[in-house]
Amino acid sequence: MPAISEGSDAPDFSMRDAKGKVFRLSDLKGKKNAVVYFYPKDFTPGCTTEAAEFSRDYDKFAKAGIEIVGISPDSEESHDKFRSKMGMPYPLVADTEKEVAKKYGVYGMKSFMGREFMGVIRTTFLVDKSGRIIRVFSKVKPAGHSKEVLESFG
Repeated sequence: MPAISEGSDAPDFSMRDAKGKVFRLSDLKGKKNAVVYFYPKDFTPGCTTEAAEFSRDYDKFAKAGIEIVGISPDSEESHDKFRSKMGMPYPLVADTEKEVAKKYGVYGMKSFMGREFMGVIRTTFLVDKSGRIIRVFSKVKPAGHSKEVLESFG
């Protein structure tokens, strides 16, 4: 379970958009709601499904005044390739040192095929215009998640 919960202030972080412009989550304060989703790795099946659905629904989020931000431990170079291949219109954060994942409490013990290891736990946070977390989705299933998130803002 994430270390931060609904009602908490969303920890700030910097990101670079597809055009290379750097901005902070706090830049959205007072302007837009945000979906901040953490995922383990670019180009993996679940992450590709999640990215494809958020990309497909991006215009619906934008019309509702919601920005989407994806975060993983991959490099900016990997993110650029992933964003390009997937046609992603939203920014990805290269959290190579897992600092942002740790702030949000989503870096921890995972298990896969009987093996335990440390990694990013797929989690989504909904952040309102005031910078507060209004919803946390833990143990996210990628298929259908974008629709679930959009409906929860309604």
